[in-house]
Amino acid sequence: MKPPIRTFDDLPSAERIRRSRNVKRPFTIDPVRRMAPFLLRYPGQIAAVAGFLLISTTAQLIIPMVAGKIIDFGIATKNLEVVSHYAGWIILYAAVMAVASAARFYVFARLGERVLTDLRKSVFDHMLSLDATFFDTHRVGELTSRLNGDVGAIRGIISSTLSVTVRSFITMVGAVALMFWTSPPMAVAVIIIAPLIVLPVVIISRRLRRLSRNTTDTGADMSAMATEALGASRTVKSFVQEPEQSRQYSLRAEFSFNSEMSRLSTRALLVGAVIFSSTSAVVILVWWGSYAVMSGQISAGQLTQFMFYAMMATGSLQSMSDFFGSLQIVAGSTERLVEILDTKSGLPVPAEPKPFPEPSPGTIRFDDVGFAYATRANDHVVQNASFTVASGETVALVGHSGAGKSTIFALLQRFYDVVSGAIEVDGLDIRQVDPAELRRRLAYVEQEPTIFAGSIADNIRFGRPEASDAEVEEAARIALVDDYVRDLAEGYDTIVGERGILLSGGQKQRLAIARAVLKDAPFLLLDEATSSLDAQSEHLVQVALARLREGRTTLVIAHRLATIRDADRIVVLQRGRIVEQGTHDELVRLDGPYAELARLQFRDVPPKAAE
Repeated sequence: MKPPIRTFDDLPSAERIRRSRNVKRPFTIDPVRRMAPFLLRYPGQIAAVAGFLLISTTAQLIIPMVAGKIIDFGIATKNLEVVSHYAGWIILYAAVMAVASAARFYVFARLGERVLTDLRKSVFDHMLSLDATFFDTHRVGELTSRLNGDVGAIRGIISSTLSVTVRSFITMVGAVALMFWTSPPMAVAVIIIAPLIVLPVVIISRRLRRLSRNTTDTGADMSAMATEALGASRTVKSFVQEPEQSRQYSLRAEFSFNSEMSRLSTRALLVGAVIFSSTSAVVILVWWGSYAVMSGQISAGQLTQFMFYAMMATGSLQSMSDFFGSLQIVAGSTERLVEILDTKSGLPVPAEPKPFPEPSPGTIRFDDVGFAYATRANDHVVQNASFTVASGETVALVGHSGAGKSTIFALLQRFYDVVSGAIEVDGLDIRQVDPAELRRRLAYVEQEPTIFAGSIADNIRFGRPEASDAEVEEAARIALVDDYVRDLAEGYDTIVGERGILLSGGQKQRLAIARAVLKDAPFLLLDEATSSLDAQSEHLVQVALARLREGRTTLVIAHRLATIRDADRIVVLQRGRIVEQGTHDELVRLDGPYAELARLQFRDVPPKAAE
């Protein structure tokens, strides 16, 4: 038994996060570069942004020239008319800059939101395409954090910061060029001073990237724990574990806080270094410019013009340094999303899948199947399993918990691939067909059915989304769902709550059966649907299941042997191996493992013969 979590070191992800702090990751924009294909889908909007950006930056760079002329030709000569003339031009250029900047901001922000929406959809769609092993090794809360939190972290930089940075870069290039045009000696001095501003950015930002990744990791761990605890709120309350869950969440929250504080302090250091170095550079330029004016090398208007451009250049460089810091955060978040997009499904889909025969022959064949989960590669949960299910037959799988019954269902639906042997459905190896087409032929009723937080109609229609209301209601009548829906004020539009919390166990089971009825698949997989129901609910569910089995090939997992006593064949499993096959009477006569199970549940099974 694992000890309870008491300290940060006890957190499941603590060591992983601690180690990630010590990993020297060279700076790379590759994760951010992976966003380029999403941007390039919208060339028209990119062109519009570029146009507005060029107009606003040009207007911004012209204003210092006009300001210099006001000083040299207006203020110096005390000519108010000249001052008024050039002031009017400044107002005009400012208006052009304002309109173009607003348009650029809107178009770029809209483009950013569009890209983020596409990214979120792409990641979600890709996660849905991954095999069951991926979800066996990743917590849902962590994946949700990546889908929402990491995309949210990227939002700021794509929708606004990136736009400002591109504008700052163009402004800086234009300002530096005009500085050389105004006073080459002073411009050379600025070029010499610039590395002093950039150097602290490069040094500090390398550490910032590592800390940003740690922040997203700790946040994901906290989100995963919260999702797990809140999703099991009744269990938590039943065992009076609210204080313990609160304390564990508090530990994770504090851990996340500490990681975020480390990141913020490093970023604050970066901002402070840039502000100090850029301000010092401006002071030096003011002193030098004053000397140049006093010595007659340049005019006061030229100095003013130069200082405007110098402040534009340093201000743009500061904005770019902020972006550089933000880029480290985004690189960490984007890395996590790229990891998902780069994850390949372990279940290859054939390039040219074989088509299933129509109509379905309704046969299943397991041929010497062996399987072990990737997380327990040396522990084979299914070994040398061979059996067949003929068209229209009902075959039951029985055995103690852990015998491999549910794994056989998972293999049949190709949630995993077999390690050895083969599984055939309608005469075709399931690895040679499209997995989606395979699963369309299988209707699955779980022991604990998944009910979604919608209406009763929505949950039934999940079996076939395009079904009409009449078809939904017909499926409900066959599954005896209509019996309790009639008593509900909103009928089929009644909301069932998350995981069907507002329904009883029997109602949820019948709802799952109705979903399978509506799917109308030739094969039916039943994972003991009545084991936890009261007598009345069990009777209703059994009636619904009997209707559902008509005309279908059925494979049943049975814990309560009374429900499969009349099955065409019973397959008995022990530790992943098939040890017996036959009808109920045949297996009782064999007096083996099945007979031992039957004695525990039936009074008419004779005691084991004395050896």
